[in-house]
Amino acid sequence: MGIGEISQECDRALSADQRVQRSTRHSTLAMDRIVVGLSGGVDSSVAAATLHQQGYDVVGLTLWLMKGKGQCCSEGMVDAAKLCDDLGIPYHVVDSREVFEREIINYLVEGYGSGITPLPCSQCNRAVKFGPMLQYAKEELGAERIATGHYARITQNLKTGRYELRRAVDPAKDQSYFLYDLTQDLLAACEFPLGHQTKTETRRIAAELGLHTAAKPDSQDLCLIEHHGSMQTFLDKYLAPKPGDIVDTEGRILGQHTGIHHYTIGQRKGLGIAAPNPLYVVGFDMGKNHVIVADRSDAHWPDCTVQRVNWVSIAAPQEPMPVSVQIRYRSEAVGATLVPLSAGGERVRLVFDEPQFGVTPGQAAVWYDGDRVLGGGLIEAAAVPETAAATPAAQVLSH
Repeated sequence: MGIGEISQECDRALSADQRVQRSTRHSTLAMDRIVVGLSGGVDSSVAAATLHQQGYDVVGLTLWLMKGKGQCCSEGMVDAAKLCDDLGIPYHVVDSREVFEREIINYLVEGYGSGITPLPCSQCNRAVKFGPMLQYAKEELGAERIATGHYARITQNLKTGRYELRRAVDPAKDQSYFLYDLTQDLLAACEFPLGHQTKTETRRIAAELGLHTAAKPDSQDLCLIEHHGSMQTFLDKYLAPKPGDIVDTEGRILGQHTGIHHYTIGQRKGLGIAAPNPLYVVGFDMGKNHVIVADRSDAHWPDCTVQRVNWVSIAAPQEPMPVSVQIRYRSEAVGATLVPLSAGGERVRLVFDEPQFGVTPGQAAVWYDGDRVLGGGLIEAAAVPETAAATPAAQVLSH
């Protein structure tokens, strides 16, 4: 599909809300055929080009996620189409807007509306991208394998038979934190061609191959933020403003807020409060519509519970075990003890070696053994900071 064709198809679909899906069903499976997810950026471009050079029968595929005219359509798909034209490989666009709305938009709105800060990326990877992409690859394109431009590695433990997810060689670009929710079936079918190289090497390869995306800037934010301008703008389309009071842990009113969904645990900027020391959001009282703030020293949590756990490189343990855990994408991994709370390992408690700042319900906690992802899940609740335990607001600090 050429650039002009995909642009015209995109415009027609945007105006008539028609599906953009060009597929050819293959009657036989090609074991050397691999479907590469293309965003239109340099990483997925190099992933596709690398596999093409290695002799794979590469098929490019883009999932159309956003409703309305935006970068996802006008730029990303056009760049992906040009790449496929340059490489001489087929290109397919699948309309995934409805599943994205159901799995991600609704998930975010419900989460923020209930006072948590959802992490859309891990949910999107499993429910919107990897799972549906592999299904489409098998059913429509006769392929058994998929690949993306993520920075992570997959190995197989020959002793246990499990596929293991590992950090990328480039620690600055490692994306294993966002991939913890991939199942064994998905890991078995995935390739991450960039996991063994640095971002600098990726751009060098792109330039050497003459890829038009070689100098294209990286995305700097969530796709929703890039699409809508800010998370607040996005949320304001779905959640009505509900102003209320900002209070300290003793319930004293310090200021007003514009709606609980505009705030997150650990937030300091944008509170509009004049105080001797910087104040941070430490919790919400949904019943009273209060945002609760405290000094930074009061915004550290000794442990948290984690739900919807996916065990990746090992089976769920039955006894407590030491782990290295990451509670946000850009944070350093810290020591903790993992305590199973259910027989199947779906819920665990993480007891940190040292109290951690801004433990945020809705975000992912991912635990490692060295560079190996053991498992991960969504933070359900954090223990009440000891300094606030006796205050009237303490009951809501843990959500």
